[in-house]
Amino acid sequence: MTNFHVLVSDPLHRAGLAMFEAAEGITFTAPGKMSRVETLAAIPQAHALVIRSGTKADSELIARAEKLKIIGRAGVGVDNIDLEAATGRGIVVMNAPDANTIAVAELTLGLMLALARQIPDAHASLAAGEWKRSAFSGAELRGKKLGIIGMGRIGKAVAERAAAFDMRIICVDPIYKLHRIVDGYTENVTRDELWAESDYITLHAPSKEDTRCLINAETIARMKDGVRIINTARGAIVDAHALADAIKRGKVAGAALDVYDPEPPGLDNPLIGLPGVVHVPHIGANTAEAQAEVAVQTVAQVLDGLLKGQFRNVVNSGALALDR
Repeated sequence: MTNFHVLVSDPLHRAGLAMFEAAEGITFTAPGKMSRVETLAAIPQAHALVIRSGTKADSELIARAEKLKIIGRAGVGVDNIDLEAATGRGIVVMNAPDANTIAVAELTLGLMLALARQIPDAHASLAAGEWKRSAFSGAELRGKKLGIIGMGRIGKAVAERAAAFDMRIICVDPIYKLHRIVDGYTENVTRDELWAESDYITLHAPSKEDTRCLINAETIARMKDGVRIINTARGAIVDAHALADAIKRGKVAGAALDVYDPEPPGLDNPLIGLPGVVHVPHIGANTAEAQAEVAVQTVAQVLDGLLKGQFRNVVNSGALALDR
């Protein structure tokens, strides 16, 4: 049997590592979070690389990956992987699109509620010894119109949960450009309609050239006064300066953010600490259930690819056409 070596350069749940330990013909290196220098030094010996969002699999790393056959992304987004470089080398990139869905969808609703009811500010006030009930007049989700940008797995999961709050749901999908009713309660509309009609806007699109700074001064100007914006997708989708300015002017009632550009956000990010903004440090997938599931799904796909030549959830199908 051919022996394959797997490099795990980001922390991975024990459930996934146990699968590597049990697999015949597999050795692996998984010290936890590896530095860039350590990863570059180790990659020439790896037949497969398993990463989360912390490792940048760019053209430099891929050029040094002499034996690499597979990159397993333990998560959904692949914006930290140079897909063109990987495809050119015949390296198959697979993600785990299902594992994080519920965790991110639930956080999205949590952030929406925290924003609507000013929960973080009310908590901080009471923790400081204050009792200012009248200072925290919130808004209900019931009857409000929720605009969803991106109706993939997470967007659909958010729609299902928002419907339970009696929200009216509209959506735009920048990739598939759907023109139909989704699941019986979500209406597909144009972007201009979504900007103009939404009381809440939640972002679930990937970071691509045509979605970068999708929320900007021009699109914000088209939005309803008092709109609230939630971003659990990618930080690059939002122009932070334009959003901060709109919040200061009162055009946008508030924002809730789990993602930033860059990460971690620097002191120059105008949204950090701004009144009306709820922010958490990219914890969308950080549930015990999601961490275990994403590890198991990713490792299973990597093992099937190495040992059986079977590939699932491939994001660069062109690599499969090359002579392996």
